[in-house]
Amino acid sequence: MLNANTYVTSQNGIGGTIRNQYEDFYVEEIPEIIPSGEGPNIYIWIEKLGRTTLDVVLDISRDLHISRKRMGFAGMKDKKALTRQWICIANMDSEDQFKQVENLDIYKTDFLKVVRGRKKLRMGQLKGNKFRILIRDIDDIEKSADIANEVLKELQVTGVPNYFGWQRFGKPRTNTHLVGEALIENDLKKAVGRYIGGPSEEEHEENQKARQAYDDGNLEESLNLMGKGMRYEKMMIRELIKDSKKGELTDKSYKNALHALPKPLQRMFVHAYQSYLFNEAVSNRVAMGINKYIEGDIIIDNEEHIVYDKTPEEYQELIDNFDANPTCPLYGTKVPYAGGAVGEMEENVLKGYNLDKSDFEVPKMPRLGSHGLRRSMRFQVWDASATPTDEGVLCEFSINKGSYAPAVLREIMKIDVI
Repeated sequence: MLNANTYVTSQNGIGGTIRNQYEDFYVEEIPEIIPSGEGPNIYIWIEKLGRTTLDVVLDISRDLHISRKRMGFAGMKDKKALTRQWICIANMDSEDQFKQVENLDIYKTDFLKVVRGRKKLRMGQLKGNKFRILIRDIDDIEKSADIANEVLKELQVTGVPNYFGWQRFGKPRTNTHLVGEALIENDLKKAVGRYIGGPSEEEHEENQKARQAYDDGNLEESLNLMGKGMRYEKMMIRELIKDSKKGELTDKSYKNALHALPKPLQRMFVHAYQSYLFNEAVSNRVAMGINKYIEGDIIIDNEEHIVYDKTPEEYQELIDNFDANPTCPLYGTKVPYAGGAVGEMEENVLKGYNLDKSDFEVPKMPRLGSHGLRRSMRFQVWDASATPTDEGVLCEFSINKGSYAPAVLREIMKIDVI
């Protein structure tokens, strides 16, 4: 996991591979809101394979001829997986509209339920996610399952380092945080170039040629070479081509190109760079003790409220019971630092990149800037088990929302997990 450098379990890793088939990696949302069956909004319980949540949402809005803004979901689910989650379409109160939704045929997406609901669904409105993940290519499956169960048992006591996973940064082309870095540097041209250009050998050859054409300044050629997987690059480059016909491209041109993207994706860039820095802070803080209170820690409860005025013993009891957790900063203009040795470590992370909190203003695109916040440096795992199968070790567990299953697998496998 990018910029993640610390383990909390001591067992030898079992190695192996995941996602040999998308069906090997199953994710199911644990909803916070269950639709009532009545109301003006339509909820769809979808099962998708090999697609992002945003891809499915855009396809639905296109086929219904409605704005994407009318659609909501609680969280982004993995692309390289078989996943289930709720998607909500607001203000679809007629029976004809309901039937229209039922009759949709979306690529690699099944509608398992279509029901009405009173409330709209918004980002973050879920309790967590449950996973069923098959680890293949293991020599001694029985022994590996025993080791995996030891690790899972320990993690249920200590918690898991709350690292952001590779999907936060992009794979095979890990550039989302680099686009965010360019925005923090206030360089819009570089930000757009890092998203559209910069060919990667891990990509399809045509996509590499499209990116190289962009780097060479051939916008039309770049667009013509772009394959189906470059949906968002096409959105951006069309804006650039349109502006180039008026004259030389300016900061406004590059701003328009970024604004052509769906808002959740626009916001993801700076968030990804914050996540990159957060992972380093978590690595350092975990090394001090993942389930230990350290004087100066900023502690949050499970509603993400800061817990004040407790004794060290009271803080430790809250941590032991998973009623509260130490935090690390998602760096931003107003995020507070911890005190003592923890706060000193947090400041040194930013200094290591020659950054200051004010850099997160992003003055040329202030809506993409961030005040920052404190985020738990560990998460809870429950209902965890590992079972030997003919194909490998099947790991099942549930985790908090906003946390990443590969952080659990990383402790079991002791290798880089994507």
